[in-house]
Amino acid sequence: MPNIASILKSEISRVARKEVRVEIETLKKASVQHRAAIAALRRQVSALEKELRSVAKGSARSARASEPDDAGDGETKRRFSAGRLASHRTKLGISAASYGKLVGVSGQTIYHWEQGKARPRAAQLESLASVRGLGKHEVTERLGAE
Repeated sequence: MPNIASILKSEISRVARKEVRVEIETLKKASVQHRAAIAALRRQVSALEKELRSVAKGSARSARASEPDDAGDGETKRRFSAGRLASHRTKLGISAASYGKLVGVSGQTIYHWEQGKARPRAAQLESLASVRGLGKHEVTERLGAE
């Protein structure tokens, strides 16, 4: 014959487990919702930080672009393209060494510029721009005079 105390103890234990399970389920659901909300907020913060960096980078670019206008020194900013340099030299039909003489650098430097291994300095960009404006006859005259 079972002891009434042990039966009562096992019944109380079973009911307590049932109640705890119900409470834990609601806490788990709340925890899942909170974790989802935290993940969404983290994604939102990440997107906002990325947008902020983009805007800051854009404003820095516009500030740098407006600086030469404020300076008013009359110097234009030159761009360099290795492909255009090579095509211009080919169009003129001269060697890299000859092109280098026109610009004031070595033929090897011209090769490096054309291959993208090096970039010309500002003063050299100005020399390149002046040579770029020359025609085939002017180039042969200059090279013949030297």
